[in-house]
Amino acid sequence: MSSLPHSPSADRNKQPILDALTAILGEEGAALEIASGTGQHAVWFAAAMRGWSWQPTDADARMLPAMASRIAEAALPNLHAPLLLDVMASRWPSERSAFAGGQGDKQFDAIFCANMLHISPWATCAALMQGAARHLRPGGVLVTYGPYFEAGVPAAPSNIAFDEDLRARNPDWGIRRLDDVAAQAQQAGLALRQRHAMPANNLLLVFGLR
Repeated sequence: MSSLPHSPSADRNKQPILDALTAILGEEGAALEIASGTGQHAVWFAAAMRGWSWQPTDADARMLPAMASRIAEAALPNLHAPLLLDVMASRWPSERSAFAGGQGDKQFDAIFCANMLHISPWATCAALMQGAARHLRPGGVLVTYGPYFEAGVPAAPSNIAFDEDLRARNPDWGIRRLDDVAAQAQQAGLALRQRHAMPANNLLLVFGLR
C-alpha cells in the first residue's frame, strides 16, 4: 500500500466531481488546479480526461514532494509535475511549465479549485477570482467545489457544525456565503454561470468571464 498522504474525502468526491466536469468542459483543453493537496483529484481527472492537459499546484511547499511522487507513479502524459502557487501572490508563476506559451497570461481553458475557500482567509477568494480572470482564455471557466451557505436555502446541520469547527480552529476560516463569493467574482470580471448540487451538502460552481 502506498505511504503517500491520502484524503478519504477526496476519494469520496472525485467521481461526482469528475462526472460534473465532463458534462461542463469540452473534449480537450488546458486546466490549472489550485490547492491540489495530495494530488488525488489531479491523477483521477487527468486519467479520465485524456484530452486535457492538467497542471496541479499548491500553496504549501510541503505538499509538493508527495504530490510529485503520486503523479510520477501515475505516469500520465497529460499530467504535469506540481508547481508552488499561492493565490495571494501578485503574479502567479507564469514563466514556468504550462503557464508559458506565447499568449501572455491567458493560458487555461479551465481553472479548478476544491475545498480551499473555507480553510483559508477570506482574502483568498478575491485573489482566486482575480487570478482566474488573468489566466483564463476567452470562453474559459473557473470551477469551484465545496460547502457554501446560500440565501433562502436552509443550511444543513452538518455544514453549520463544520463551520463552527472551522472558526474555532482559525477565526479566518469558515464556510462562505455564495452571494459574497459571487460578488467577488463580479468585481474581478467573472460571472456565476452554473450551480450544481453535489453529495454531502457541497456545491460545484462554474464562473465565466463577463
